[in-house]
Amino acid sequence: MPAIILGGIAIAVGAMIDGAIVMIENLNKHLEDQAPSTEDHWSIVTKAASEVGPALFFSLLIITVSFVPVFTLGAEEGKLFGPLAYTKTYAMAAAAALTVTLVPVLMGYFVRGRIRRERDNPINRWMAAGYTPLLKMALRFPIPVLLGAVLLLGSILVPLQHIGSEFMPGLDEGDLMYMPTTFPGISIGKARALLQQSHKLIREVPEVVSVYGKAGRAETATDPAPLTMIESFIRLKPKDQWREGLTLTALKKELDERVQFPGVSNAWVMPIKTRIDMLSTGVKTPIGIKISGPELSVIQSLGAELEFLLAGLAGTTSVYAERVLSGRYLMIDIDRIKAARYGLNVADIQAIVGSAVGGAVVAETVEGQARYPISLRYPQSYRDSPEHLRALPLILGNGNQIVLSDVANVRISDGPAGIKSENGRISGWTYVEADGVDLGAYVASAQALLDAALVLPPGYAVSWSGQYESLARSKAQLQVMVPVTLLLIAILIYLNFRNVMAVLILMATLPLSLVGSLWLIYWLGFDFSVAVGVGMIALAGVAAELGVIMLVYLNQALARWLASKASDQVPLLRADLQQVVLTGAVRRVRPVLMTTCATIAGLLPILWSTGTGSEVMQRLAAPMVGGMLSALLLSLFVLPVVFYLWKVRALALSK
Repeated sequence: MPAIILGGIAIAVGAMIDGAIVMIENLNKHLEDQAPSTEDHWSIVTKAASEVGPALFFSLLIITVSFVPVFTLGAEEGKLFGPLAYTKTYAMAAAAALTVTLVPVLMGYFVRGRIRRERDNPINRWMAAGYTPLLKMALRFPIPVLLGAVLLLGSILVPLQHIGSEFMPGLDEGDLMYMPTTFPGISIGKARALLQQSHKLIREVPEVVSVYGKAGRAETATDPAPLTMIESFIRLKPKDQWREGLTLTALKKELDERVQFPGVSNAWVMPIKTRIDMLSTGVKTPIGIKISGPELSVIQSLGAELEFLLAGLAGTTSVYAERVLSGRYLMIDIDRIKAARYGLNVADIQAIVGSAVGGAVVAETVEGQARYPISLRYPQSYRDSPEHLRALPLILGNGNQIVLSDVANVRISDGPAGIKSENGRISGWTYVEADGVDLGAYVASAQALLDAALVLPPGYAVSWSGQYESLARSKAQLQVMVPVTLLLIAILIYLNFRNVMAVLILMATLPLSLVGSLWLIYWLGFDFSVAVGVGMIALAGVAAELGVIMLVYLNQALARWLASKASDQVPLLRADLQQVVLTGAVRRVRPVLMTTCATIAGLLPILWSTGTGSEVMQRLAAPMVGGMLSALLLSLFVLPVVFYLWKVRALALSK
């Protein structure tokens, strides 16, 4: 089972059991307050379940709906987090259905007999003794409490200034891939020598087990890599056998300092992640820049200027702009007049040169069921340089012999090594690696630099690719779907309470749950990514669910007080309302703490996990672990205070 599916179960486990916790907690309260003999047991169960059942169903439905933005993610982020979203959604849908169907039945069968009062439990007494005076103080001074909540919300400006952005965290796959890029025109012999020399230097690092690689394309039509692309796979020892204190970043830096060749741009990447990036965007480095326009010569000059500008930008590790016109071609220009003097035509000369240099199939050999062509061409000494090609012998029809230079001009010419196009426009690519700065901040500073220093002629454009392209795509999708999801959550809250003020209270206090998320992300040194965004989306649903249940308890406490005093026509004073809020909130403190502890306990193993893939799972769990702590403060203190102020104003209570 993939770890991402287990992560979906882990982030849903707290909310899944919260419905059963609240349902059983409410039944316990009814059985405490009423002797079993005075009323039928199943009537008590029905009454207890009906009091909180609708609110529980809607709150669990809110958690389910909160994951709508994750379903809209496409490309690789959608493939990665899709299983998590489906797992969590199906689990929450099942939990919502079981909470209002199976759980009440099981409660009726198993929750029987004498129920100990909550105050008889020493743990409950300790929780109530610690929570009651704090809430009393908060209700006596509601305005300072709200101001403190606003200041707490404002404190997120500190981590927001330091948290960067990235598409996906760098995954440690256990191995490395060395992908240098050379200038066009490198010979096969030089590429072979470069490959051997780089491997020899890499093997000198103690953490390296083996290294093997290739230059150019493999023997398959699916690998159109040019000779300038070198790929070397580096197998590393387990980390417990590394030198003490050595990290992957330090190892990359050591390798980069050791392997330095003139005209070669280094790139140290992860094998699997790089393959995925190349399949999705075509760019092998985290950041790519594509210059598009009609003329290759202008594209090459713009790429060289862009390379010069970015080389001095803070955080740039390496930058290489493709030399789209730096290919080398052997040109054989046939002089038709000279050829005619010897009785030759262009086709005759082309056939001779083609068979002498490229070879001609003269026969086939059969080996079992396989057939192999037999090709014949001139020895390599006749064709390994322009000078030797000029002296290539040609036999005329009369038996006389001439050389190729008598009828053709043999020369080396510059031209495009390869032509890339996107959306019907020719393009040239620039590969950029950055270190010590997050992806979003680097691209923002690079864009500002290029806007100020790079002048684009009419008809030319610059676009950013690589992981930044994926980051921008997912960010644009979430910017549209997150507000839509919040609107759906607001509609569900309204359908539950039938009160606009309750919707405004819950939606206005919801951002407070993000305080703990942002501070924990900042403390752990994480950047904003799609994984962090998914974790925050999951947190929003759980925080809304905690708030809904708290408001239900407070409304029930107020309704019970009004019903008990209806016959006496006793006016509701502020002191009475404070006691009502205190009673309702204290009834909720135990299930709130149980839900919070269950959610955090399910996520801590993910937060502390190590190994391949743990980088994504940690960023998924961190927002929920930190956010559950701030959501706990929101549910236990801020919401009761806001509810108290709301009812004071709505009921026009006197002191």
